Amino acid sequence: MTRVDEMMDMDYAFSDFSAPEPRSRRRVLRELAGLGAVAVALGEGTGILPEGTPQAMAADFVSRRPPVSARRFVSPAVEAEIARVSAMIGDPELAWLFANCYPNTLDTTVEIAMRGGKPDTFVITGDIPAMWLRDSSAQVWGYLHLARDDAALQRLYRGLIARHAQCILIDPYANAFGRDPGATRTPLWWALSDQTQMRPGVAERKWEVDSLCHVVRLAYGYWRATGDSAPFDAQWHQAARLIVFTLRTEQRRDGTSPYRFQRSTPSPTDSLPMGGMGSPTRKVGLIHSMFRPSDDACVFPFLIPSNLFAVQALRWLAEIAATVLHDGALAHDAVALADEVAAAVQAWGRIGDGANAIWAYEVDGFGNTLFMDDANAPSLASLAYLGCVARDDPMFRRTEARCWSTANPYYFERGGNSGIGGPHVGMNMIWPMSLAVRAQSSDDPRIVANCLAQLKATHAGTGFMHEAFEAGNPAHFTRIWFAWANGLFGEMMIDLAARMPDLLGAGR
Repeated sequence: MTRVDEMMDMDYAFSDFSAPEPRSRRRVLRELAGLGAVAVALGEGTGILPEGTPQAMAADFVSRRPPVSARRFVSPAVEAEIARVSAMIGDPELAWLFANCYPNTLDTTVEIAMRGGKPDTFVITGDIPAMWLRDSSAQVWGYLHLARDDAALQRLYRGLIARHAQCILIDPYANAFGRDPGATRTPLWWALSDQTQMRPGVAERKWEVDSLCHVVRLAYGYWRATGDSAPFDAQWHQAARLIVFTLRTEQRRDGTSPYRFQRSTPSPTDSLPMGGMGSPTRKVGLIHSMFRPSDDACVFPFLIPSNLFAVQALRWLAEIAATVLHDGALAHDAVALADEVAAAVQAWGRIGDGANAIWAYEVDGFGNTLFMDDANAPSLASLAYLGCVARDDPMFRRTEARCWSTANPYYFERGGNSGIGGPHVGMNMIWPMSLAVRAQSSDDPRIVANCLAQLKATHAGTGFMHEAFEAGNPAHFTRIWFAWANGLFGEMMIDLAARMPDLLGAGR
């Protein structure tokens, strides 16, 4: 997704993507300092601080949440959870961060309406007024355990699951959508001239396998958490069939695909070679993903973390199809495809053999492999967090250790900071979500304590997580309002309150 620094360098304000207004970088910085568009979106009186604000300025730990009257969505269960977990946190700054971050998606990014007599939920990413299938699913994941006893949350999830199904039926290849399903113009200025089949309602059309997988994960997670089958209506059923069909199509067994994408851009990671088809592959049963969860183009089109995620998502979908939809044929098709991809990943997705084997990040089926990791989930390091592998799986642990080492070109260490970034925002930029995912994937208190210490020390006085911060210089960061990262921090604190309460209570 577009970075704040990049947008300012290109002389556009990030307050209105539908009608970009030329502005100087200095003017945008002044607007940020005056709380500008971001503060308006968050609600007046939040005290959101601009980039580079010294950490000491937030020492009073005043709440950074919007006033109650300005919050987009209020859940009694979430408010009670904030109070419960905050009381378990011995460090005042960590408790303050949790209370700011955990409800951020509900406070600032959720819109609920009614469509056809049913809830319709639209969730923006934060500072970008469009809904990514992946981000919106991940942003609300941390509230699932509260939904059974909160009717308001149930309406939110029913509406979002329905909106996801509608989006997939518009275009299963798109990664992001606008509020108006009938809008013929994308709200994202950088996508206005993309060379691809842009349908009404689509904001961006980067084919990312994980977009469909995250949709299934959320729907399955909601069903398992609540037992509520109401979202799985005829529209969702149709979308589920299209998910399986699209994933099978993108195996490209016959060498063809209906998908093409190119963009006129100075950034090579925002477009695809070979006439928009992506780099060549041998068709071995893996699913082609043209873009990563970061929205950066793949080097080799077989993105292994996304293929492993697809295997698990197809099995979740099959369970819903068999148990809720009573569609044995769909369940059979989903399991058959999952088995095919699982076998292909085992055959083609590994580097090394036996006890030394690890997962590759990307492969092409010709024997070429790429090892790296990117903080955006699914990543290699997030496979256990997403439920794609067991936490104690030896191959996962070997792979994770390599990701968190200098063998990964996007692992950065400097000035007491260490973490994983990615090409999206450049070198030496660590993504807080990599630290939050690692903490939730680890049973080692020393690793978890290190993640907590870094997250506490790198919010740059804002009281929120960011997209990325510079290793050794956390005052330099991207995206002051990024709800996915805030949600992950909240998830992490709830997880640790259950698994390692002594660590939180010790005030580390």
